[in-house]
Parts: sequence; C-alpha cells; structure tokens
Amino acid sequence: MNSALFTAHIAHLQSIYEQAMEFSAGNEFDAVLVHSGSEKAYFADDRGVPFQSYDHFLHWLPVNRPEQCLLIQKGQKPKFLHVVPTDYWYDQSIDLDECVAEAVDIVRLSSVDQIAAEVAHTRPAYIGEEPAKYSAMLGDGLCCNPTQLLGFLDYHRAYKTEYEIAQLKSANQTALKGHGAANETFQGGGTEYDIHQAYLNACNILENEAPYTNIVAVNQNSAILHYQNKKRDKSVKNHVLLIDAGYRCNGYGSDITRTNVTATAHPVFVELLKGMEAIELALVAAIKPGISYVDIHILTLRKIGELLQSLGIVTCDTDTLFEHQLTQVFMPHGVGHQLGIQVHDVAGFQQDIQGTLLSAPSHSPNLRNTRMIEKDMVFAIEPGCYFIPMLLEPHRGSKFKALFNWELIDQLVGNGGIRIEDNILATETGSLNLTRGSV
Repeated sequence: MNSALFTAHIAHLQSIYEQAMEFSAGNEFDAVLVHSGSEKAYFADDRGVPFQSYDHFLHWLPVNRPEQCLLIQKGQKPKFLHVVPTDYWYDQSIDLDECVAEAVDIVRLSSVDQIAAEVAHTRPAYIGEEPAKYSAMLGDGLCCNPTQLLGFLDYHRAYKTEYEIAQLKSANQTALKGHGAANETFQGGGTEYDIHQAYLNACNILENEAPYTNIVAVNQNSAILHYQNKKRDKSVKNHVLLIDAGYRCNGYGSDITRTNVTATAHPVFVELLKGMEAIELALVAAIKPGISYVDIHILTLRKIGELLQSLGIVTCDTDTLFEHQLTQVFMPHGVGHQLGIQVHDVAGFQQDIQGTLLSAPSHSPNLRNTRMIEKDMVFAIEPGCYFIPMLLEPHRGSKFKALFNWELIDQLVGNGGIRIEDNILATETGSLNLTRGSV
C-alpha cells in the first residue's frame, strides 16, 4: 500500500465527511460513527454467513472484520475503534499496514461495549446495519443512517482518489492472471468447475474473497446472465466460455468479463465475438467527461444492431431494431455500472448531493447508471449479445417474426452468448482502460 496515496485518501474523506456534516446541519449530530457490521448465522443454524464489512467503512479502511468502528469528528484525526475480542475459538488478530496507524488514531478495545465510552463526548450519527443495537448502546436519541448524510456520501463515492484508482488497477492486473488461467483450462477441455478453480488458484484467493461470485458458463449456459452453477460434467465438449470474474484489492473490486471460443464454435458466432470485441473498444474510446452514460448505452444498442444486421442474424436495419426495442432481445442488460468498493457501486442513479434520482430509460430498465460522466469516475463497460430462448421464442409468432433469421438463430442458440467487460476511468479529456491500459 502506498503510504502517501493512502494518507491523501484519508484526508480527502475527512474533508468530504466534514462537508457532509455541514450539509446535514439540521440534524443533531457533530460526528459520524461508521460501523463495519455484525456477524450473522444462517437461519436455525450456528454456522456463520461469510462476513463483508459495510462499504462506507471499507471506504476508509481495508479491514474486513465485524464490530469495528470509525469515529469521524470535525478538525480531528479519525479514530479507529479497533475491537479485538478475547477469544480462543477464532483468530481475532487484524494485520494493519503501517500507513493506517499513521493516518488514523487507533484505540484498541476488547469488547464492543467499550465503544460507548469512546464516543461519550460526541453526538454522533451512526451509519451501519445495526441501528437498534447501537441505539440501545449509545442512547435512544442516536441519529441513525440519516438520509441527507448518506445521500451526500453516496454521491461522492463515484469520484475516486488516486489511492482508489491504484487499488482498482491492481485488482484488474491480478484478475487478468485468473482469466488467462481460466481460458487455458477451458481450451484444454476443463469443466466449469475446473475453470473456476483455475481462476481462484491463479489469483491465489478463496471463493469468498472474490468481490462477487464468479460466473463461469460454458456453451448455452453463457446465455444465462448471472449463471450460478459450476458443473462438473466431463462429457461436455467445450465451444464457448463466458467468464465474469474479478479480484478484490484492499476492498476495491475489479469486474472483468471475457468470452472465449474453441475451433468447434459456430463460425458466425466467432465473427459475432470479433464484432463484439470491436464494439467494446469503440465504446471505451467514445467515453469522455460531459457525456451521459445513457448515451453510451444507446450507442451500444445501435452498434450491436448494426452487427446483427451485418451477420444476417436479423433482416432489418438498425433504426427499425432500435425503434421497436428489438436489440434488447439480444442485449437485455445495461452497458455497465459504477465500480468501486461495491462492484455495482452506489449512486448510479443519483444526480446531485440532494439525492435527486434519474431512473433508467423505459427502453432499457436494467441500465444501472444514468449519471453524466465526469473526471475520476470509474465504471464498467460491458456490451453483450445473447441467444436467450425466453426472449427469442415470443417473437416467432409476433408481428416482428420476419425480422429474425430463425434458421441461423437456431444454429447459434447452443453457443449461448457473449459479454466483454473492462473497467474504465474517466480522465480530464477521455478515458483510461484500467483493464487493458490507455485508450
């Protein structure tokens, strides 16, 4: 971890939180207590659900442990209330980089109950998942998860510091090693399970250390957008692999998708893949501050429409496809989303610090980002093209049936789908592809 970048990041967050407290001045608090979260168990079981710290806590500190708190006060160094229980059942130690100790005051506690004494001199606002628990501990007058405060903080999460960009770059570099190993295993005839394990091994992570559950889909499974299985059937002959998998570095997750084919894939599908790869790079090249993310999505639909027409998959022009929302039959999701601590990061619809929301357009309800692109934003660009029977079949009998080349589509369904995804930083004049390098 780069000490200078981390120190500057903490100073930036201190400024943002002080501004947020001023913005929320009508509320009766003079500090913010950020809680990492509490451990949970599965229903009627004593087995714990894998823990993940609250994202506003991870924004400050790369500590993925329960019952940690950070106290932010105006004009004072942030105070990390570092709870280390006395326990012989589990390892409770937390390794902290030296630069963390330099940037925040660390107060070591042995019990959550001791937090109350550390905040007794303040009137904090609590943000976290346990408002009832902390109200009982700190007093019924505790201001919990105030809307104005969270709206302000969420909005500013879209703008990344140099420290955050460095973590996202590193997360991309490691994930690419996993994608290389996954493709090698796929080309060698490995099962979805084998490919998944190859990815984890190359990244040197456990499954629950990934920023999200890996999507490892072979052949027709690649047309299931969030395919969740890892099949072990060795009799399957590999034609297409869609793998959507990332890596987490100090709390920040990359989100990369690649589609690979073997020599047995349908030749039109291979050409479709080449076209989609070119479209993805063209979309990245089109990004610059002052453009709406919605416009990037519309450009995506038009480019995919042109590709479908050029390959004879549809028999009409791009304008007709767009007018009747038929491209969405092949690409039903949005072109991407905000990216950071959360893979689908907050405030993709939030237009200002007041919390004004702009919903996705009616023609693309699954789009996750409607903000104007601005410098230091990071987001995913992930055009896709799929042969999804659930979406295609209704059109065999619709008024648009003649616009589809059903003979060719029936040949392509078994190949599934395509998605290409990179992680993009908006710069002052254009963009930087954190996954591939400069664009």
